Amino acid sequence: MSGRRDQHESETRGRTEPRLGDLDQLDQPPKSASPRDEQPWQDTEPRGWQRASKMPQHRPRRWLVPVLVLALIGVVGAALIEQNRLRNLLPRTELNDVLGRAQQALAAGHLDGDDGTSARELFQAAVALEPDNDAARNGLHQVGMAEISQADAALQAGQFDVAAQKAAVARELLGGGSDLDRLDQQIAAKHSSKVQVSVLVQQAQQAFAANQFSGEHGAGTLYRQVLQADPGNAVARHGLDQVGDALAAQAQKALDANDGASADAVIEQLAALQPNNAALPGLRAARAQAHQQDTAALDTALQQGDEALRAGRIDGPGDDTALAHYKAALALSPDNPQAEAGLGKVAQALTVQADAALDAGDTAQAGTLLDHAEALAPKSADLAAARARLQGMQAHKAAPAPAAPPANDAQQPAAATPAPPALTPQQSAQVSRLLEQAQAATQRGDIMLPPGNSAYDLYRNALAIDGDSAVAQHGLQALPGVVQQLFNRALAAGDLVRAGQMLENLGDLAPGDASQGIMSQRLASAWLDQADRQLAQGDRAGAAQSLQQARKLAPNHPRVLDLSARLQPGS
Repeated sequence: MSGRRDQHESETRGRTEPRLGDLDQLDQPPKSASPRDEQPWQDTEPRGWQRASKMPQHRPRRWLVPVLVLALIGVVGAALIEQNRLRNLLPRTELNDVLGRAQQALAAGHLDGDDGTSARELFQAAVALEPDNDAARNGLHQVGMAEISQADAALQAGQFDVAAQKAAVARELLGGGSDLDRLDQQIAAKHSSKVQVSVLVQQAQQAFAANQFSGEHGAGTLYRQVLQADPGNAVARHGLDQVGDALAAQAQKALDANDGASADAVIEQLAALQPNNAALPGLRAARAQAHQQDTAALDTALQQGDEALRAGRIDGPGDDTALAHYKAALALSPDNPQAEAGLGKVAQALTVQADAALDAGDTAQAGTLLDHAEALAPKSADLAAARARLQGMQAHKAAPAPAAPPANDAQQPAAATPAPPALTPQQSAQVSRLLEQAQAATQRGDIMLPPGNSAYDLYRNALAIDGDSAVAQHGLQALPGVVQQLFNRALAAGDLVRAGQMLENLGDLAPGDASQGIMSQRLASAWLDQADRQLAQGDRAGAAQSLQQARKLAPNHPRVLDLSARLQPGS
């Protein structure tokens, strides 16, 4: 080998590296170490043969390797791409068929099942055929969203178990989300409400068995609460129908017994519970006819009471006294203002008779008359004054008689009526203090309330100590006039509740006062005006309450009947 090669091998120390050599010398003849070789080289052979035979053998060129690798990679990649393209061009009959049937099941709402025909099963089958298929994965997402929609619909229909099942399927498909969290919360709340509904149904059934149909804890109220929580509850609807039938039977029974007040109350309960009850029209028609008859009988009783009162037949045995006729009127129409005023007139007449008995010194008769009057009007101001006067006279009689005059004093006048016992300084101071407090309470408008500190109670306490106190008697008997002034002020200010309190106070203090009827009509008109305003504003509940207040004061007022008709459901 040449010295050049030996030098290279010694430098690499046994490691041979492939080399292409000096490319610039490819066309040069090889060099020789001998002097002969250094002589000029001559070409004695034919050119073509010489070049073919004398050409030295060279190593492969290094730059061809990476080029060949890159070319190979390109060929393989192109082949794969072309293979995928060709595969996509092939007909996929089975996959397309599964996806088509899955879309049809989704459109038909057949979302889940176990027979292989539901949208969920078919889309899952498509995923099994081609895991990366976008249409199949999107289809499963659509199934999950459709399950949420069906769960919402089931929840609204009260099908809580169905809603829970569909929500579970949706969670399996979607994995979670705010819609599913909201749905789970609503389902949990509905399940809790369902437990409460079961308790209410049981309570309603127990109330119905106990014939407790109305009221806060009545079967009707409880069944309505159930329907508010679960509108589709068939048990509650049937129970409410049973309550309505029972109330209709009660109303008819009251009508047959001529108990108009009870019939009215039951009919109102039935109307509030079941406005469309089939028995209501007939019951109302029968009650209207009975009401006309009751009105005629009531007018007759009131007229006969007034006539007996004018004739002096106030009370006593028999049914032709003023007291008997007014009580008969109250039996026909409980809480009737005219009948109650009639009883007040009877109490007032008895008090007048008691005063006359006191003037005659007949304390026993006066006491009997006042007892009768007190049974009818226990808070009458005139009665309280007469009672204080009676107690004063009884105290005078109980006072020790003065010493008898000497027997030989023939000219000594007869013994005078015993003087009342003098008040002690402490009693006088107490009476003065009570009178001051009573006058202050009158100025504040505390006429009958609060108990013990009202003007009425304070004046009576003063008279209990000093029955002859003219100031106390005058103040007590003046209270009805003060009440009328307070009534007018409250009515003008629109404070109808306060005006009603003053009207009640007047009924206690002066039960036979003729002005009560006029005041009742005025207050009833004010309540009706308020009911009209409330109804115009859409406040039907407030209008119904105002109407009820007016009905208590003037049940036969024409506007009461008109407003009642306007407040009926559906009007």
